[in-house]
Amino acid sequence: MDKRQPSKSEIVQSVDVCIDVLLNVAKNPDIRLTEVAQNLGETKPRILRMLRTLERRGLVRKSDTGTYRLGTTAIILGTAASTQVDLVRIANPILEEVGQKANETTQLRIIDNGESLCIAKFEPMRDLRVQAMIGRRRPLTAGSYKVLLAYLHPQVQLQMIPETLPRLTKRTITDRSKLVAELDKIRRQGFCVSYGEVSEQLVSVSVPVLAFDGSVIAAVNVGAPAFRTQKSDVDRFIVLLKEASSKISARLGW
Repeated sequence: MDKRQPSKSEIVQSVDVCIDVLLNVAKNPDIRLTEVAQNLGETKPRILRMLRTLERRGLVRKSDTGTYRLGTTAIILGTAASTQVDLVRIANPILEEVGQKANETTQLRIIDNGESLCIAKFEPMRDLRVQAMIGRRRPLTAGSYKVLLAYLHPQVQLQMIPETLPRLTKRTITDRSKLVAELDKIRRQGFCVSYGEVSEQLVSVSVPVLAFDGSVIAAVNVGAPAFRTQKSDVDRFIVLLKEASSKISARLGW
């Protein structure tokens, strides 16, 4: 994952200024157009265009007296960001605990833009282990991360399953009807085990982290090399992951 700071030539200036406007409103509730322009050293007409754009998208709202404060969309974004930050902070020590007991790699993944996204991980101190990377994406339709897809509302689930399913290995499910049946089975049993669907040398087990209303917010996972993973290991991973899922949900207040 590229962690370098973008150069000036890579930045869209109008977007950069628009973000400055949004942050200015966030720090100064009920601020006026003139004040925002003065704070940022920009012209009033330009800042007014920015504010109107942000207002149209619900990121700011204008009062009857002409002042600006954050809108409902900004509140939704803030809540989502807070939840994800809390999720990682709470999950990290639990992932480490599971990883040490399993002596295998653990991950926490969420749904992001139609894919599973790794947002936290733990790797054991052993030479041969599954390599995890924060920020790495995987299809929702292959591997044990299908558990994220399995717990979505059926209508949303169908919308997120592409017409053509990517084949990653010879074990990957590429038939839509078979995948839907598999998702139903995963939901009924409460976990997903994958043998070589993403990589032929990988066994992966995932359990959903659920909110109070039963909606899925993340998945906890153990990944291990296939050559040393027996069914008894898989059964043990499932127990560890279910305990981890319960702990994360409880500490999030759900």
